[in-house]
Amino acid sequence: MPRIIECIPNFSEGRRLEIIRAIADEISSVVSAKILDIHSDIDHNRSVITYICDPEHVVESGFRAYRKAAELIDMTKHEGVHPRIGACDVFPMVPLESVTVDEAIQLANELGRRVGTELQIPVYLYESSAKSEERKNLANIRRGQYEELTKTIAYDTSKTPDFGPAQMNLKAGATAIGVRGPLIAFNVFLDSQDKSIAKKIANAISESKGGFKFVKSLGFEIKSKNQVQVSMNFTDYRKTPLHRVFETIKSEADRYGVNIASSEIVGLIPFDAAADIVNFYLRLTGFKKEKVIEERLGEALRSSGVLEDKSKPY
Repeated sequence: MPRIIECIPNFSEGRRLEIIRAIADEISSVVSAKILDIHSDIDHNRSVITYICDPEHVVESGFRAYRKAAELIDMTKHEGVHPRIGACDVFPMVPLESVTVDEAIQLANELGRRVGTELQIPVYLYESSAKSEERKNLANIRRGQYEELTKTIAYDTSKTPDFGPAQMNLKAGATAIGVRGPLIAFNVFLDSQDKSIAKKIANAISESKGGFKFVKSLGFEIKSKNQVQVSMNFTDYRKTPLHRVFETIKSEADRYGVNIASSEIVGLIPFDAAADIVNFYLRLTGFKKEKVIEERLGEALRSSGVLEDKSKPY
């Protein structure tokens, strides 16, 4: 059985797609690293690359991504609505197949040490990798963003990085590296230009404001669409499913006289999370992967020897 880690680095560039392609090419140049998805947003000015890699090569693939991002992205010129502290803002690692959390944490430390030492980028460890309770929450690390961290990192001991210099790399910024479970990034767009409405709804559903557990949410203005956005991270979609929060957003939006215009998934989504949505809205009973024709077709072709028999589509 293959050993697999999913990596979802977020880069502070969503407008010059040639830069993101160059970073993706660097990742792909490493043995076993395979790009699964790239999502870019011009208003957030941010891109998310999702790829898988075996643990033996994950540090090298991550380091090459950081090195290329530091070369091509200049944080002194970056503007976007999404909170950020660096060119490669955050590097989540999710152990998937035959890799333990402890193994992944060790790899996160190895990557952080290389990035801090060789690239002189301040590195903060978060989530399961965090060395203190305060740093488990990414929002605490990113509070004040690049601009504030540039001013405080050298003298505020609470900002001392886990690896690298206690001085901002002005061009590449700083970064957060962490091991976590599967996360779903989900955005809902409202047919309004009033950012205060998006912020009020985001506060109503966010766990930190007394809303749904396992939901982090912010409200943004999306100028390219002349709309506002409720941007969410679901840190445990099994305990708080997307459809439950979506229905609350619909209800809250109605209070302010606005409608949901559209929504989007950033990156990839587990099948069982999608199945929950289908079951809820179609009132199906037990919709499963086996009901998907491509899944059954693949099984049939593999069993007949037409396709190579693999237990996972990686």
